Amino acid sequence: MTPLNHGIRANLGQFAHQVVQVFFVGLTLGMMRTVVPALSESEFGVARGSFLLLASFVVAFGVVKGALNFVAGRLSERVGRRRVLFWGWLSALPIPVMIWYAPDWGWIVAATVLLGVNQGFTWSMTQTSKLDLARGDQRGLAIGMNEFSGYVGVAIAGIVTAYLAEHLGAREGLLWFGLFAVGAAGIATLLWVEETLPWARLEAARHASATGPRPRYPKGVSAKPGTWEMFTLMTWRDRRMAALCQAGLVEKFVDAWMWVIAPVWLYQRGLPLPLVGWIVGAYGITWGVAQFFTGRLSDRIGRMRPIVWGMWLCGAGIALMPLVDSAAWLLGTAALAGLGMALLYPNLSAAVADIAHPDWRGSAIGIYRFWRDFGYAVGAGLVGLTAALTGTLASTFWLVAGAMVASGLLVHLMAEETLPRLNPAHD
Repeated sequence: MTPLNHGIRANLGQFAHQVVQVFFVGLTLGMMRTVVPALSESEFGVARGSFLLLASFVVAFGVVKGALNFVAGRLSERVGRRRVLFWGWLSALPIPVMIWYAPDWGWIVAATVLLGVNQGFTWSMTQTSKLDLARGDQRGLAIGMNEFSGYVGVAIAGIVTAYLAEHLGAREGLLWFGLFAVGAAGIATLLWVEETLPWARLEAARHASATGPRPRYPKGVSAKPGTWEMFTLMTWRDRRMAALCQAGLVEKFVDAWMWVIAPVWLYQRGLPLPLVGWIVGAYGITWGVAQFFTGRLSDRIGRMRPIVWGMWLCGAGIALMPLVDSAAWLLGTAALAGLGMALLYPNLSAAVADIAHPDWRGSAIGIYRFWRDFGYAVGAGLVGLTAALTGTLASTFWLVAGAMVASGLLVHLMAEETLPRLNPAHD
């Protein structure tokens, strides 16, 4: 395969390898999502009601992953996407062993720091590589397929590790599952993944002579913007990028809540661990599978409507959960939140990619992902603090749901449609 043409079909083999890679990324993240928080008290020594301590490992994950997204984006424009991807898999090798050995919760936090490094490098690169390969009118589909594969992996890992913990014990089950996922992904990277940076450079070279609707790129950006210029552009100088970054940060409140609070809340209600895995998994599976369609949907109707609708729908799903009792209704409300995430999640990234120039798209995506995944730290810290101050987990539902509604309103007021076909630039 040579970098002569853009498009998913023209690069199907390499695109498929990247889809498999992000599935393994999801498996690696998902092995920490159900068993570890649900059994934090019995297996890892977290005192009952220590909500801030429980949230500490997700706070650590968010801070590290956010920073490494930023670093990965800049690095990938210098050393290439494939090399950064492989570094991410090397960083994950100690994680399953640390969980297996962990004498206390501090080891879990340390393992989660490495998980943040792994996710910052690997998930960023699988997404960026797919955008390198795809055409401009396929970005929603490309990101939808990326997040579909990744979050199906997260959900499957949460369910499978719950069963492994029942049969092998939490530590041994996570050990063997983690070694398989990380080892297989690292070997696949070395054998089959190709460098996609030449596709990005080819797109940049063709940009000047391109015909058709042109993206509304931010104005006043240097030909080769520095790190600070890129950071300020994404964070506040371009109001569209700022709106997208704040939405990315706030939507992670939902995922942090599903990671920290949901397994504990469900387990304390007397639900067996496999059923907890299925309810949390319903959120992840719906999110993952629906993205296969919602990303493509945004290539047709635009990015803004799915983003705003998704923010509000996701908030509604969280708000309804404490109002229902049966397992079937809990599965339904979790799936509703997952559907909202499927509408907003790939399309926030696609909107950033629409108006980021190919020369600095890797950096733009890295900074957006920095703010988005920093939301893990902010969200986990806020839900942990709220639970600690109120003495109840119920208050965290309203915090997360209210934040999603407010953030969706900000996107509606501050951003604009980014799909060039629907809102092209004019001379």
